[in-house]
Amino acid sequence: MPDVPAASRRRFDYSVPERWRAEIRPGTRIRVPFHGRRVGAWVVEIGVTPPRGVEVRDLTGVSGWGPPPEVIELAEWGAWRWAMPVATLLRTASPERNVWALPAPPSPTGPSGSPPRARPLRAGVTLRRLPPAQDLLPIVLEVIAAVQPSGSRSARPTGPPGPGRAGRSVLVLVPSTGWADRLAARLRARGIEVAASWAEAAAGWPVVVGSRAAAWAPVPALGAAVVLDAHDYHDRYDAADVLVERAERAGAPCVLVSPCPTAVQRVRYGPPEVPERSAERSGWPAVRVVDRRGADPRTGLFSEELVDLARRVLDAGGRLVCVLNRTGRARLLACATCGALALCTVCGRAAESVDDVLRCRACGAERPIVCGECGSVRTKVLRVGVARAREELEALLGVPVGEVSGRPRAPDRAASVPDVPVLIGTEAVLHRARRAAAVAFLDFDQHLLAPRLAAGEHALALIVRAGRLVGGRGGAVRSSLRPGSGGPRGSGVSGVVMVQTRLPTHDVLRAAVAGDPGAFTELQLRKELRLPPFSALATVKADTVPVLGHEGVEVSALGAGRWLVRAPDHRTLCDAVAPLHGGVRVDPDDV
Repeated sequence: MPDVPAASRRRFDYSVPERWRAEIRPGTRIRVPFHGRRVGAWVVEIGVTPPRGVEVRDLTGVSGWGPPPEVIELAEWGAWRWAMPVATLLRTASPERNVWALPAPPSPTGPSGSPPRARPLRAGVTLRRLPPAQDLLPIVLEVIAAVQPSGSRSARPTGPPGPGRAGRSVLVLVPSTGWADRLAARLRARGIEVAASWAEAAAGWPVVVGSRAAAWAPVPALGAAVVLDAHDYHDRYDAADVLVERAERAGAPCVLVSPCPTAVQRVRYGPPEVPERSAERSGWPAVRVVDRRGADPRTGLFSEELVDLARRVLDAGGRLVCVLNRTGRARLLACATCGALALCTVCGRAAESVDDVLRCRACGAERPIVCGECGSVRTKVLRVGVARAREELEALLGVPVGEVSGRPRAPDRAASVPDVPVLIGTEAVLHRARRAAAVAFLDFDQHLLAPRLAAGEHALALIVRAGRLVGGRGGAVRSSLRPGSGGPRGSGVSGVVMVQTRLPTHDVLRAAVAGDPGAFTELQLRKELRLPPFSALATVKADTVPVLGHEGVEVSALGAGRWLVRAPDHRTLCDAVAPLHGGVRVDPDDV
């Protein structure tokens, strides 16, 4: 299988020179001649018979260990499920550097201190709903104790290291690498061996912790899987779904933990296990809704309630985090003289103010800040971006305000966050900041009204993320923070999430205020509209989409070069769009 996305749905036959035959096994990474150049590839099968009349060429190099056969099969399933190249997933499942040997796995030892009571693991998938401020480490320890009893040497067979000879491992998935590093450190502090590299995971280390890519980790014998924040993995593919599929293939239990399980998860895996009502409510932040429907437009983004909260946070020596999911200085401008919108002269879309020029967000074209209708150079801002909002907030509060948006420039994400009392940024600030006394969403309607199917679920997930920064209304503090790191005790502002909105009665906000995510559900509406999880959808970007010969498949136009494909289930959908993979973009989306 060559590492060439355009050809990664095909297999090619090569011969193995005698000097490398002892090193070749399914999954080995190699170098092969391909269309006049040498490219990387993976061995997916050995001992095949090439087609007649085909001159088989020798492979030209060996690059060490690669994903085991079961992960290769999983990657082929993932490529079918999310309509993407197999090579993309195999690359994720491969080590960053060449691995030529696996280390010997550690001897099993029990964790230090009192071991947690092992809760029997239920076969299949278990969905658990826990509040944002609750420490999730005990959940992980419970699963480890159930799979690897303390001090039990029978949990790891003897023999040389390598796939098939190691004991059962627990694979833990978290949404970010920072979270993975902190969780791994906490487990090691309790005497639990956690894999620190691809090679250690392949050798059968007892516990493997990682972010999305860890769903493809080379664990030789999966004993159980845990997914923390199971709602937060949908990107180009859903890593939580990958791990569920992997656990089902291995016959291992899988525990999905989330403060706000998605509609798809609730239907697919059944009602979640929930804590006692008062415990769940105390673990959610105190959500304050600011109704902006009758606000004076001259106040802009900053309401009186927000300014009052900021003053109290600063007086108490805490940190305020503001979220505005619009980059740049001004995302929508109009001429101050004639009122014409500032549009791109190339594609006609809205242009934003960046570095004293107008830049199109769609095509990247730039032009001077001059009105195309009347020639005026005076503009007024209709929709400010985070950079302009930072300037205004700094002038309003009289304290330094740091901006956090996009990917961090420094290798250490924490180091790239300014050490100032007030931060403002896109939703990236919720991922990169480590502590806060209060979080304020300046324009929450852009999340509630986002043009995507799961806008409400994503909006609720943002409040969950904010709750992790500030702690719960019952005084709970995030496990990765020191007690009181969000704000001084007795300040009266710790654990506050403020939401500015013109939709104060939205079901998402009702659920967040009550600390009851079960109060927000769209299942009946989705069922009536035949939306996932009661159907399967995909968007296809292509000039034309041929008539798909599968029963129940519907194709409708969304716009120029965009099509919506609907099917009764994912198997039908994925089989229907499989012929479209070459030269078009297919995005299956079930959330």
